[in-house]
Amino acid sequence: MQRSERPRHSKRLCAAWPEGFIGFVHWLHGQYPELHLDIKRVVAEGDLVVTHSNLHLKPGDRGTAVADFWRLADGKIVEHWDVIQEVPEQSANDNTMF
Repeated sequence: MQRSERPRHSKRLCAAWPEGFIGFVHWLHGQYPELHLDIKRVVAEGDLVVTHSNLHLKPGDRGTAVADFWRLADGKIVEHWDVIQEVPEQSANDNTMF
């Protein structure tokens, strides 16, 4: 698979891989220099790795729940997609997002 042929599932990361992803990370850090990614869990099975994280853009915010799905081949990331949801002020139940 050529670099630019990587399947694209995220509208935020539509540029060629890996340059688009790297560019997005640099842009995000430039916009939010105090951001912090708190990885809560990592699950791996076969060629898939999933990270479940709380992304804090600013100190003291509730954060954003992020699940990143990565497919690997030959030791490299060849596909990525994500699920993102803001952490609500109040939950509809007693479960937390993490």
